[in-house]
Amino acid sequence: MNRFLTRGHLGPLLLAVVMSTVAALAVAQPPSDRFRQLDRDGDGVVTRSEFQDAIFEKIDADADGRITVEEERQFLKKRLAGAAPAGGPPRLPDNVKAELDLPYAGTDNPKQRLDLYLPRKPAADKPLPVIAFIHGGGWKSGDKRGAAGLLAGFTQSGNYATASIGYRLTDEASWPAQIHDCKAAIRWLRANAATYNLDPDRIGVMGTSAGGHLVAMLGTSGDVAELEGSLGEHRDQSSRVKCVVDQFGPTDFTAIFTEIGWARDRPDGAVALLLGGPVSERRDASRAASPITYISKDDPPFMCVHGTDDAVVPFSQSELLDKALAGVDVECVLLKIEGAGHGGFPPAVADRIRKFFDKHLRGHDHTLADEHIEEPGRTGGNTPAARRNEPGDRGREQKTGSTP
Repeated sequence: MNRFLTRGHLGPLLLAVVMSTVAALAVAQPPSDRFRQLDRDGDGVVTRSEFQDAIFEKIDADADGRITVEEERQFLKKRLAGAAPAGGPPRLPDNVKAELDLPYAGTDNPKQRLDLYLPRKPAADKPLPVIAFIHGGGWKSGDKRGAAGLLAGFTQSGNYATASIGYRLTDEASWPAQIHDCKAAIRWLRANAATYNLDPDRIGVMGTSAGGHLVAMLGTSGDVAELEGSLGEHRDQSSRVKCVVDQFGPTDFTAIFTEIGWARDRPDGAVALLLGGPVSERRDASRAASPITYISKDDPPFMCVHGTDDAVVPFSQSELLDKALAGVDVECVLLKIEGAGHGGFPPAVADRIRKFFDKHLRGHDHTLADEHIEEPGRTGGNTPAARRNEPGDRGREQKTGSTP
């Protein structure tokens, strides 16, 4: 057959092979996990009834009322190309301004800084309530700048100022350095409230995973002097917060390994790096670092958001916190996301979180209660949650079942 592959035939033949391969790859481009979640009827397109969000029009390039896999792929491609470089200034809506890298601890450590986002035109003349966000990443990775888009959604309404708090990670310091940093940041916000037109009595916090753990600690340990630390110039200020949204954060370290197995309590695991050793060897430290340890009747209202199929932080962690808070008559709303994993929740969750903050920081009369929210498209074993649990899909932490 080689006699047919002359110089004149080889070029066109190779070109045809390459083009057919590219075409096949384009056709085979799979939808993202998020697309599968939203495509509730499994017809390969996402309609307005399945995705009721203002961003729908931006993704629906041909304005036919349906988002295809290719339209989603092109939107994500453009978004990635236009994203701000890591650590660089975030791209924000025109009506939001940023005060970046404000040092809250009186040091030159870049981790001990916060970003503050303010509306250019506040909705009212009075000082603004604050939502402070704390990022996740297993206490060993993550960056405060990653929350800019999320916080801009609250800030651009003109009803809130928002902040994103950085903190020392476990490659630099172990517990309780992380909570000392977060408390110093809250004290700084309160001390500088007049400068930025903030209301020092209306500071709420929200965090995901490891950040959920830290905001829960802020909520339950407001009256615990030994966790305040000595950072910053504002020791006269309180680190108490008005309300807490804990998204899938650990609440009781001993209970985690009782459920998932002590074989996973490894010396190089995320929790061991936080505590300075495995939980089995650091029992006192694990209790001291667990938000559930400090619950008291004067704690602020909580909202816990957790997926039932979370393979990183068991759903039972939020159940434990919810039950303990109820035991001392502290309000806690538990949003149980049926079939969801470690984040990636449907839009209904964001609506509930906003209503929670509106109630406790703005005085709105919202009735909130424990609720089950079904994760769209999660049926059977071939779900995004199940796929994420396959070895190699989410890196070492998810594969081994380690905590956040």
